[in-house]
Amino acid sequence: MGSKAITLDEQIILLRKRGMIIADENKAKEVLLDVGYYRLGFYWFPFEKTYPAKQNRTHEFVTGANFDDAVKLYYFDYKLRSILAFYINRIEINVRNFLTYTLSNKYINNPQWFVDDTIVDEQFVLTFDSTVYTASFKLNSVIRQHHRTHQEDTYAPAWKTIEYMTFGSVINLYKSIKDKRLKIEIANHYGIRYIEIIENYLEIIRELRNFCAHGNVLYDFVPFKYIRKGPANVKGNRNFRNLNGSIAVVLYMLKQVSINRYNEMVEEIKTLIRHYSQAPKVSETITNISGLDASNIK
Repeated sequence: MGSKAITLDEQIILLRKRGMIIADENKAKEVLLDVGYYRLGFYWFPFEKTYPAKQNRTHEFVTGANFDDAVKLYYFDYKLRSILAFYINRIEINVRNFLTYTLSNKYINNPQWFVDDTIVDEQFVLTFDSTVYTASFKLNSVIRQHHRTHQEDTYAPAWKTIEYMTFGSVINLYKSIKDKRLKIEIANHYGIRYIEIIENYLEIIRELRNFCAHGNVLYDFVPFKYIRKGPANVKGNRNFRNLNGSIAVVLYMLKQVSINRYNEMVEEIKTLIRHYSQAPKVSETITNISGLDASNIK
């Protein structure tokens, strides 16, 4: 839109000037006011002539580019984020609990084992106050009540503290465990042989979780790191760094947690993809960019 705000009527004129088909002007205005011109721009980007180049964009649309298709792609993204957020939460809780259970029973006489530098890396312990047990963390009602009752404790026990740590902090705690046998035990619980693979899988899931939580654009999601070869059975070079491969990791981990939830997630994603297959250009965009297809969700 440039450096100055423009009205809904001006937005419609601009989009049409650039070659976008807008059949229902009133509906388009409703969507532009609801979703926003800027946010929708991420979803009509694939229909621009210069896509996927992000520099020197002309903002002109390919022949046949339709406003409705951009809106459909937006709602596909929105619904997929909701599905992923729900099931990733199940994985996150399970990983958090199993790590806490395993280490707390190993060090049964040390309920604050997570800040013991004989058990976890010294750097994790030294930065724990500034990165995890911050002032805002201590305002948590459960943690605050613990310190009222147990004023001698510097930290609440693991089963309370880790419950309220971010998923990223839980992953960092796992990485910081000194005893590799314990790390392998946790990895093996999820059917994974190597520490490097479970760490990679957890990082992929964390990144995808954060995208969903913050409402980021999902269809062109590219994880920061390549997905490692492992039991998630990601195939095809492009899938080692796209949304399809990342969802395969989520599905694999969810299957280790609950076969019923895994089956539900598979069916929900397949149903969603099939629904948008009725819009050919949207379906083509999803397949080409995300790598997603109902036939490869399993």
